[in-house]
Amino acid sequence: MAFYDGLFEKLGLREWCGTGKSDAPLSMSDLLNQSSGADAANSGPVFPFPSLDNLNESCANLSQTRDVTKGIEDGFLAAKPALKTVLDPITQPLSWLLDSALYTFSAVPWFIMIPILLAISWFSSKSKGVTAFVAISILLLAFVDHYDVAMQTLSIIFVCTGISVLLGVPVGIAMSKSDRLERAVVPVLDLLQTLPTFVYLIPLIFLFSVTESKLYGVAIILYAIVPVIRLTNLGIRLVDKDVIEAANAFGMSSKQKLIGVQLPLALPNIMAGINQTIMMSLAMVVIASLVSAPGLGVNVLRGIRNLELGVGIVAGIGIVLLAVILDRVSKAALSRVDMTHKTH
Repeated sequence: MAFYDGLFEKLGLREWCGTGKSDAPLSMSDLLNQSSGADAANSGPVFPFPSLDNLNESCANLSQTRDVTKGIEDGFLAAKPALKTVLDPITQPLSWLLDSALYTFSAVPWFIMIPILLAISWFSSKSKGVTAFVAISILLLAFVDHYDVAMQTLSIIFVCTGISVLLGVPVGIAMSKSDRLERAVVPVLDLLQTLPTFVYLIPLIFLFSVTESKLYGVAIILYAIVPVIRLTNLGIRLVDKDVIEAANAFGMSSKQKLIGVQLPLALPNIMAGINQTIMMSLAMVVIASLVSAPGLGVNVLRGIRNLELGVGIVAGIGIVLLAVILDRVSKAALSRVDMTHKTH
């Protein structure tokens, strides 16, 4: 006898409860219980919580938890054709960009690519120490035959970070101009920031083919875009009101105030957001290796799957070096922006 039989008897629902049958697939725990002959009613707690599964034991017409999960899956699969019709044309350029970047970074010889990367580092940081560190780190990766996979990871970060900035800065500007829009967007940003990284991949696997680059590209962008949106919005809102009033006194239009006053003053915050976006892109690239993202994350995954300790550790060190490179270069660029801001 199930625990809640008496409850349904007292409520007069015994006839209604009947003997319903679920068409949802059995969960793993149900299959294990069936195979072992376990009696859920006798092995459960003295006073079980009235969950769907526990109530279903006494009233078969009530849904089980597996019915709920099957309903969510069926609903998603029913909406999949419409979602693909809308999302495929929008996201296809992302696949082209990622594939082109991967090809370019792989096809350009090392003796050309490394000087280009060092030139970018120098232009961004104007620091001999940072540029020397970038050179040493890349050469170390090349000496252990991890140059190619490191370039693959770097190409994905460049594309996804660039798109995150191009999309995130305008959204942050729009949020700074409208309190209503900010109230609407902040819960979405909270959701994207708190959602576990693996959860991003679940719906995308159903929407896109594993062979499509946009699968991991969309996941990386969704995960990494949050900081640049938040800090762009914050930076513009923190611009001194007296400065805005002075701009108004000079008769500047909204566009002139934005370009000539607010964005330059908010640039340190925006650069800090870009730094965080770069770091989060790198973190997600490793997770995205589970869904065919190339690069150093594949070697980490290989080390875990095959218990190859050395392979996993070397790839992990490579990821750390890339993270430090990107962090040092972006922070040096941020320091330059701060110095320029203070001198003006």
